[in-house]
Amino acid sequence: MKSNEILDLIKSQGVLPLYFHKDQEVSLEILKAVYSGGISVLEYTNRGEAAMANFQAMLQLRDEQMPDMKLGIGTIKDLDTAKKYLDLGADFIVSPGFVEEVAKYCVAKDIFYAPGCMTPTEIIQAENCGVKFIKLFPGNIIGVAFMSSVKDVFQSLSFMPTGGVDPTEASMKSWFDAGVCAVGMGSKLISKQLMESKNYTQITEDVKATLEILSKLRS
Repeated sequence: MKSNEILDLIKSQGVLPLYFHKDQEVSLEILKAVYSGGISVLEYTNRGEAAMANFQAMLQLRDEQMPDMKLGIGTIKDLDTAKKYLDLGADFIVSPGFVEEVAKYCVAKDIFYAPGCMTPTEIIQAENCGVKFIKLFPGNIIGVAFMSSVKDVFQSLSFMPTGGVDPTEASMKSWFDAGVCAVGMGSKLISKQLMESKNYTQITEDVKATLEILSKLRS
């Protein structure tokens, strides 16, 4: 899928959930839970030895049961790892920082790439490589005021904070009012407690509630 198509899907969804769990079955059940809640674009994070095998199983489940789901891989810090996940079938790539070699590769191949940036210098470097979407990370450190201050300087870019965004109307509204196109949510949405207790029904309900808040904010 082309980069701009993934961008449009993330903008439309308004939130990009992300998670990792070392247990493959738990990872698969969470995928089903968020899909049931209305999510069709999701980031799985490359944060352990089991991540690649888990992601491969998630892609297989996606192909069998949820063909409209787009699965990206996050915490990518080098091109070799990015290529391995793309070869498996990852729909897009997300990094915790700006990785120039990954940016150039993805832009050349028209693959959606979201680098993590927290300074204007990093955002400029990403923009000069042809990147169109910036992950503000960590969002809790950068803050809403930063987004408000830089949005006019980078009018051609789309922004999404990850880290520190709560699934509440007040938290999400503050970021959207500042100019972001979506919010990234990990443990604030898919909590460790719910993962460990395998409370997939609650994960589905929390996702639904978050999407309802977003719909209200945008109406």
